[in-house]
Amino acid sequence: MCALSLCVTGLAGCEQLPRGAAVEREIVSASDDEQAGFAVYPVTRDILAVLDHWPSVGPQPLSWIPASGGARTQVVAPGDRLEITIWDSTENSLLSSNGQRQVQIQSLTVAPDGTVFVPYVGNTRVAGLTLQLAREHLQDEIDAVVPSAQVQLSLAEGRTNSVDLVGGVGAPGAFPLPDRNYTVLNLLAAGGGVQPALANPQIRLRRGGAIYGTSVERLFANPDLDTLLHGGDQVIVEEDRRYFLSLGAAGQQSQHRFTQDSLTALDAMAIIGGVDSRRGDPGGILILREYPQTALSADAPGPSQPRVVFTLDLTSADGLFSARNFHVAPDDLLLVTESPITSAQTIFGLIGSVFGLANQSANLGN
Repeated sequence: MCALSLCVTGLAGCEQLPRGAAVEREIVSASDDEQAGFAVYPVTRDILAVLDHWPSVGPQPLSWIPASGGARTQVVAPGDRLEITIWDSTENSLLSSNGQRQVQIQSLTVAPDGTVFVPYVGNTRVAGLTLQLAREHLQDEIDAVVPSAQVQLSLAEGRTNSVDLVGGVGAPGAFPLPDRNYTVLNLLAAGGGVQPALANPQIRLRRGGAIYGTSVERLFANPDLDTLLHGGDQVIVEEDRRYFLSLGAAGQQSQHRFTQDSLTALDAMAIIGGVDSRRGDPGGILILREYPQTALSADAPGPSQPRVVFTLDLTSADGLFSARNFHVAPDDLLLVTESPITSAQTIFGLIGSVFGLANQSANLGN
């Protein structure tokens, strides 16, 4: 019996019991050390207004191009291919042979300088003109050679008069611009729509050497953002690359993608499956975040240390309301600490096991 008592005492005093997460006080209490290198901020109603003035962390959002009106007609561009049909009913025409009433000039590629070569006319500029104006211009040029001729013009779009839709849609590919009023939403519709499996899909528009971006959700909600496309644009649809981590006594311990443009702490808790009811402490939710050294400037509001631990208490009304207005940043670590009761339960369980073994030994001795 004496040995059993010593065993029970040893278990009760043991601080290194097997468990899956830290207890909140083990982490927070270390901030009192001057060499800790991190600061602790309880998330309450009072701190939320202060956090609004702190610098943001993570990748900076891309800018976007607002929508504007465009022409409803096609415009000839370098790289386009023209097909000219010249009708001439006169005998001994300069362009047509005997008995022939039309001449077709196919696959005339618009040169980089915007011109095409037409027999008996020479190089003539057509880039920047609508298809109708280009036809009228060619008609005037050919009238000087064959006054009775009539000109018909058709166009096949080249690279500079089409756009590329890459990834994240039902049918990616190259799409010709039917007119100058072709928008991003028009292109998404032509590509079969955004794949529903993507988490918070993002639009990336490459134009020249610049990249613009917004989310599909924001684009759908704001018609003023449905920008016009230019020839040569590349539109990429991809999943939101931002993520946060969850560890400890959470429903899921994993890497989680952002499912919307802005995530609150309550959103994040729902994504990770909440607190493990068997061992988690809803009053000890920690969010660990790192700020750049520039955020510690004395001239601007910010944290006192580059490493910050935000504490959330989801057992109080203020804690719940504050968590709903606290925004999770990319790369944040959401740690659900273990309830102190779990350690006590572990001790009692081990004690019970020891008593069980002792009883079995006694029975075998009898």
